[in-house]
Amino acid sequence: MAASSEHKESPSNNPGLHSTPDDATKGYIMQQTMFRIKDPKVSLDFYSRVLGMSLLKRLDFPEMKFSLYFLGYEDPASAPTEPADRTVWTFSKKATIELTHNWGTESDPEFKGYHNGNSEPRGFGHIGVTVDDTFKACERFEQLGVEFVKKPDDGKMKGIAFIKDPDGYWIEIFDLKTIKSVAAGAS
Repeated sequence: MAASSEHKESPSNNPGLHSTPDDATKGYIMQQTMFRIKDPKVSLDFYSRVLGMSLLKRLDFPEMKFSLYFLGYEDPASAPTEPADRTVWTFSKKATIELTHNWGTESDPEFKGYHNGNSEPRGFGHIGVTVDDTFKACERFEQLGVEFVKKPDDGKMKGIAFIKDPDGYWIEIFDLKTIKSVAAGAS
């Protein structure tokens, strides 16, 4: 008999897991994941044109020679126009991407790129993007010349794909129907 999901998520079955979050954490959200990028022109094109994200806020730090680009699946038309208020609005949004560009990397022939976490030593793995239909999305990505790590028909987990952004970071692509059937095979 399979264990109920309630049992699998209980603290007794997962040492270290607390059954109820501390009241002090009630307002916490997962706000951003940061990627260091070589060339903002190339990365902004990928995240906006290929993945459909919008630029929510750009912050430039001239003294330290870097820029931050915050992207997500929010309508930027709903953002406040006053810069400080727009920053607060941006930082209130869930699951955004922060692209960090250290000035000059885009034109430095000696620049080797950033570690994506998927080669040794392994660490960070990927972000995930839910799409309407994995196969249709991947057909489009293929037409756009996106590099694949795994196509949806490859491997044992059918219907899930992995693509790379311009800096080599992995992005998992899945739809809700597929993730339901893949999860049904988990114990």
